[in-house]
Amino acid sequence: MTMPVQLRRDLNIGSAWMLPEWSTGPRGHERVVLEAAKEAGYRGIQGADPRRCLDLGLVPIAFGIRPAAGDLLDQARLWADAGFACATLLLGTGMEDDDQAARLVEEVIEVSVAAQIPLYIETHRATVTQDIWRTVQLVKRFPEIRFNGDFSHWYTGLEMTFGDFEGKLDFLDPVFQRVRYLHGRIGTSGNIQVDIGEGNGPDQPHVDHFRAFWTRAFAGCIASAQHDVGAESGFEIGFAPELLPAEIGYARRVPGPDGTMQEEGDRWHQSLVLTRIASECFAAALTA
Repeated sequence: MTMPVQLRRDLNIGSAWMLPEWSTGPRGHERVVLEAAKEAGYRGIQGADPRRCLDLGLVPIAFGIRPAAGDLLDQARLWADAGFACATLLLGTGMEDDDQAARLVEEVIEVSVAAQIPLYIETHRATVTQDIWRTVQLVKRFPEIRFNGDFSHWYTGLEMTFGDFEGKLDFLDPVFQRVRYLHGRIGTSGNIQVDIGEGNGPDQPHVDHFRAFWTRAFAGCIASAQHDVGAESGFEIGFAPELLPAEIGYARRVPGPDGTMQEEGDRWHQSLVLTRIASECFAAALTA
């Protein structure tokens, strides 16, 4: 019998960084942002003070950047002791040979067990998972690997719309089977993060492509999460919009009503749109 898997609607705190004055989102102290996130229906927060999250009944999620092997165990124990439910990791630099990449992945798998906190390797540019071929080979070598899927990095960086897109999704099935967390962002073949309006426009093939990513990842988790250690009684897969500001090179700037360059959309509202789409994808995965 397949164990129950539920969707947890999370928010990456970066989606509230540097919001323009005209945004519908909160500005101010972190607690103000967390209270607004909870009111908006989010149940988990990535990147915020875990004590504040727990005080508000929110699930805290950690993240880390690990360019080299070593010392991960101490950090993971600190995360576990602080009450974080899991952590996503940017692993390596993308410059590793196969043996170096293997050592990085081995450490993540071993530490996740030793520290008793799930550690999810993010699919991200400039890391060991920067291309789909190598990532699938890592899965073959380390079937215990678990991922945080941020598919915008592949979609834009690897020009995934060139050629057989469905065939590439099929090739990625071993990855989808191991996704246990998702970052919400939609890009195009030329831009890693774009505003999609309400996400139901007539000419938005990129939105359909990301629906396919997320539905397959949810379906993979639903089908396989029961094999994870500690997940026998149920599992929550978090979906966290991670819409980052223009100041760090993510949100695009376009001319505003007065001609001044501004972010092209309201990242707070877009996070809610992406969460709605993810919920629809999860529902579709449940009936697949």
